[in-house]
Amino acid sequence: MSDLHIRTTGQAGHITLTRPKALNALSHDMCLAIEQAIDAWRTDDSVALVILDAEGEKAFCAGGDIAQMYRSGIAGNPDFARTFWREEYRLNAKLAEYPKPIVSFLQGFTMGGGVGLGGHVSHRIVGDTSKIAMPEVSIGFIPDVGGTYRLAKAPGRLGEYLGLTAHRMTAGDAIHAGFADLYIPEDAWPTLKTTLSETGQTDALTQAAQTPPASALADQQSQIDALFAGETLTDVINLLRHGTSDFAAETLATLEKLSPLSMAMTLEMIHRLRGPSLDIRKALELEYRVSHRIMEHGDFLEGIRAAIIDKDKTPHWRHTLDNLPSVAVSKMLMPLGKDTLDFKESSMNIAFIGLGNMGAPMAANLAKAGHTVTGFDVAGTTAEGVAMADTAAKAVADAAVVITMLPNGQILRDVAADIIPHMAKGAVLLDCSTVDVDAARAVAELCTQSGLLALDAPVSGGIGGAAGGTLTFMVGGSGDAFAIGKPLFDIMGQKAVHCGASGNGQAAKICNNMILGVTMIATCEAFSLADKLGLSREAMFDVVSTSSGYSWSMNAYCPAPGVGPQSPADNDYKPGFAADLMLKDLRLSQQAAEAADADTPMGEAACELYRQFVEAEDGKGRDFSAMLPRLAARKRGE
Repeated sequence: MSDLHIRTTGQAGHITLTRPKALNALSHDMCLAIEQAIDAWRTDDSVALVILDAEGEKAFCAGGDIAQMYRSGIAGNPDFARTFWREEYRLNAKLAEYPKPIVSFLQGFTMGGGVGLGGHVSHRIVGDTSKIAMPEVSIGFIPDVGGTYRLAKAPGRLGEYLGLTAHRMTAGDAIHAGFADLYIPEDAWPTLKTTLSETGQTDALTQAAQTPPASALADQQSQIDALFAGETLTDVINLLRHGTSDFAAETLATLEKLSPLSMAMTLEMIHRLRGPSLDIRKALELEYRVSHRIMEHGDFLEGIRAAIIDKDKTPHWRHTLDNLPSVAVSKMLMPLGKDTLDFKESSMNIAFIGLGNMGAPMAANLAKAGHTVTGFDVAGTTAEGVAMADTAAKAVADAAVVITMLPNGQILRDVAADIIPHMAKGAVLLDCSTVDVDAARAVAELCTQSGLLALDAPVSGGIGGAAGGTLTFMVGGSGDAFAIGKPLFDIMGQKAVHCGASGNGQAAKICNNMILGVTMIATCEAFSLADKLGLSREAMFDVVSTSSGYSWSMNAYCPAPGVGPQSPADNDYKPGFAADLMLKDLRLSQQAAEAADADTPMGEAACELYRQFVEAEDGKGRDFSAMLPRLAARKRGE
C-alpha cells in the first residue's frame, strides 16, 4: 500500500512508513498490513530480524488517524474506533512479544501510536531529533497502545509526570525513562540498516551506540518524585499548588489546560498496573476499557474538536480540577464483560476448499463470524456468505489460512500440490479431512518446504456439529500454527486439542473412531441380546447408562429408537454419521495399525463387519448405528 513499504532485504523484514506529510500517522489499514507482515515473517526462516523505520525527518510516527475516529464518533458510530483500537492493541502486543529482534529507528516525533509501534520492540534507537511523548491527555484521552505499560515501568514518579503533562522527551530522557534503548547519531543509521539486513545480527547496534545526551528528566527526578507522589489527581494538584519552585508552577499551569478526567484515569491506571505482575497485555486490556467508552462518556471528541477540527484550542471539558467525582474514573475503568479485549484476530482472509455436507456449514460459520471467506468446490456447491472462486488456486491467493475438507488422502495430496505454489508465505494450510497419517505428514512436509505452516485437524461431531459450530478438532502441527488456527477452531467448534506434531491429529481421530466403531457394535449387540432375553430396551438403557457399561454410543447416541436422548435411530437411521464414513475411518485405523505393527483385533473385526454391512447389505447411506436392526434381525452364526 502507498502508506507503507513492506519488503525483505537480505535477512531482514523491512517496514517503512511512507506518509511523511501526515507525520507518518497510523491508519487502520496500515496496522493490519504491518500485522500481516510480521505474522508471515515470524515463521520465515529466511528472516532473522525486522527493521521498522519511516520516511521524512520530522517524525517516525506522530500518532494515529484521530480525524477519522472523530468523524465516526460524531456520526454516532463508536464501533469504527473500537475496532481500530482492538486491532491496533493486538498489533502492539505482537510487537512486544515478537520472538525475533525488531529494531525501530525513532527520529523526530514518536507519539501515541508511534510509541505503540516502535516503543515496545527489542531494540529502540533514538537520535538527536527524537522527541517522544504520550500526549493523549491533551485531547481528552489516556496514554494507550501500551503507553501505560511504559509509564508504570518508568523510574520513580516519572510515569505519572509524563502521562499527565504530555512532556516531550529527548533521546537522553527517553533512555532514562525506559522508552528507548540506544543513542546512535542519525547519520549512522543508513549504514546500520544495511548491516542489519546483510548479517541478520544486532551486534552492530551496540557497537555503534554512544553515550546518550544528558537527560533533563534525570536532573528533575527528585522534584518529580516529590510533586507526583499523590494517590489521586487531587493529591497531585494540591502538591503542585503548595510547591514553591518554578518547576511546580509551570507544571501546574500545564495540567490546568488538560482534561481532568483523562489525567485522573491515567494516574489511576499507572498505580493499578505498577508491580511485579505487569505485562503488556494487562496494560492494553485496561486501556481498552477506556477506549471502548471514551467516545460516549469521556472528553475525547471534544478534545479532538478543539485541537484539530475547529483548532480553537479551547476545549470544554466535562469536569474541572476541583469538581471531578471519583465515580467518573471508576465507571470508565470497570471491566467490559463480553467486550473485553481478547487479542483475537477479528477478521482474516480464509480460503475453504471442499464445500460438501461438512465443509459448507463450517465455511458459513466463519463468514458469519466476520471473516472474509473465499470458497471452491469441484462440484460447484456454495456456502452462505462465502464468495466463490473459479479455481482452487485463485481461492487461496490472498488467504492467511486455507482450510480443506476433502474425501481422502490422495485427493488431499493432489489438492495440496495444486494450491501450495499459490499460497502466501507464512500462510497456514489447515486440513480438516479425515485421511491417512502418511498423507497428512506428506502434505505437512510440502508446506514446510514452501515456507508454509500446516495443521491436520480432523473433526468429530458430524453434520449437526458442523452446522451448530460444536465440532471437536484433533490437531497436529506446530504450536505457532495451532495458535493461528485456534480462533477459527473456537468458531467452528466447541473444543480443539493440540495433539502434537503433524499427523498426530489424524492419529487421534483414527484411534477415537476405532473405539467408536467397536463400542457401537458392542452396544448394538447388547440391545439385540437383551431383546432375545426378554429384557426391555428401556430397562437395558436405564441400567447400562448409569453403570459400568456407560459409553458415548449408549448415552449420547443410543442406537435403539425411542430410548435415551434423540438420535438418528429416532429418524429411521438417516445418517448423522454415515456407516460409509465409519467404514472409511476403520479402514484408516487398520492401515495405520499395519504400518505401525500394532495388534488391533477388535478394530479389525469392526472394520470387517462394517465392510459387510455397507458393501454387501443395506448399510450404505444409513447411520452407523443402524447396525442394531441389522443384528436384531439375525441369528447366531448367520
